[in-house]
Formats: sequence, C-alpha cells, structure tokens
Amino acid sequence: MINKKFIQKLKEDYDKGESERRQIIKLSDVVLHSSKRTIFSLHRGDLKKAKGELTEIEKTLQKLEKDFGHKRISKEGSYRAGAEEYVEAKMFYFVMAGEKVDKIKSINLDIGSYLGGLCDLTGELVRQAINQAAAGNFNEIDRMKKIINEIMTELVKFDMTGYLRTKYDQAKNNLRKIEQIEYEVRMRK
Repeated sequence: MINKKFIQKLKEDYDKGESERRQIIKLSDVVLHSSKRTIFSLHRGDLKKAKGELTEIEKTLQKLEKDFGHKRISKEGSYRAGAEEYVEAKMFYFVMAGEKVDKIKSINLDIGSYLGGLCDLTGELVRQAINQAAAGNFNEIDRMKKIINEIMTELVKFDMTGYLRTKYDQAKNNLRKIEQIEYEVRMRK
C-alpha cells in the first residue's frame, strides 16, 4: 500500500522547488546579462552608467537572497554563474574607478563567486589594455599588467581544483597575454 498523503506532500514540495528554481533562474539570467552590459559600459568608459547598472544588479541579488535564502539560491548553477559575472563586473568597476579591488559589502557572496570573478577580471583587464594600446594610451598597459600581477600573486596561494582550476589557468594565460602585449609595444617604440 502507498500512503497517498505522503506522495501528495512530495508532489507539493517538488512543485514548490521547481517554481522557486524557475524564479531563481529567471532573475539570475537578468543578473548575468546585466553584468555583461556593465562590463561593456566600462570598456566604453561610461562609469556613471556602469554604476547605475551595478546598483540595479545588487537590488536583484538582494531580492533573490531575501526571497529564497542564500543557501537555496547557491544550489542553482544559474545563480552561481550570475553571481560570478557580477563579481567580475564589480571588480572591473573598482579598477576603472581607481578604487581598491575589495570585498563587496552589499551582497552575500561565496568564495567560488569571488575566485571565479577575479580570474575572469584578468581577461577584461587584458581587453582594456588592448583597447588602450589601440588608442595610443600605452601607460594603461603597464597599469593593467600591474593589477593582473597583483591578482595572480594572490591567487597562486590557493590550491584551486575543478572548475576554479580552469579559471585560474585562464587567468595565468591572461598574464602571459599582457606580458606579450607589453613586449610588442616596447619593441615597436
């Protein structure tokens, strides 16, 4: 015999979890795409627009945590991807605004989001260096290289594995790229 009330409760819990999951995915997708737009704004030098976009992203992240709790949202891959992209955008904003790369105080983020975002930040710094080199602003290459070096000096202290190890290896490759850019610029001068 089957306890139908037990099965009914399972169904209710399952449906509730799936509804939450869809809501988390939807809002996380907004965070992810808005973070990408923020990064593009920063590459165009539009700090004011980027700051406004970051404020809206933070409201969405705070809503997710308030509605579902950090433990629940952290289980969803879409949330982790959005949070990581947000960290990358926020850290890039810090760099472009001349601020210190530091903990984000307004949002509760896990270690993986920070580490993945910092690794990805190095790629944006390489892109910024290339854009600035093309514009003839060669001092920015040195500044971006210095920041990437600082990030890598700290990240090397971690024994990253799995997904984060892949991110770390990409960051190491970004350091090599900016070193190559710097070399080529110096050779052409």
